[in-house]
Amino acid sequence: MSENQEQAQMPEQAVEAAQQPQLSINDLQNLRSIVDTAVRRGAFGANEMSAVGAAYDRVNAFLNAVAPQTDAASQTPAA
Repeated sequence: MSENQEQAQMPEQAVEAAQQPQLSINDLQNLRSIVDTAVRRGAFGANEMSAVGAAYDRVNAFLNAVAPQTDAASQTPAA
């Protein structure tokens, strides 16, 4: 492969890498709030509640596990 062909492929790879899906802690916190609001407003049927609750519990447990890590990282004094 010539250098020109290799260079032509590099921007395509960079574009693909830039378009990879991303999910942040803030996104998960928003999702937790959305599910909580939807449940309180009766958006889910009784037969769906256990699946929704289980998913909510997993997201909540994950956020509770990473929250101390992110809090500690933000409170660490800069050197």
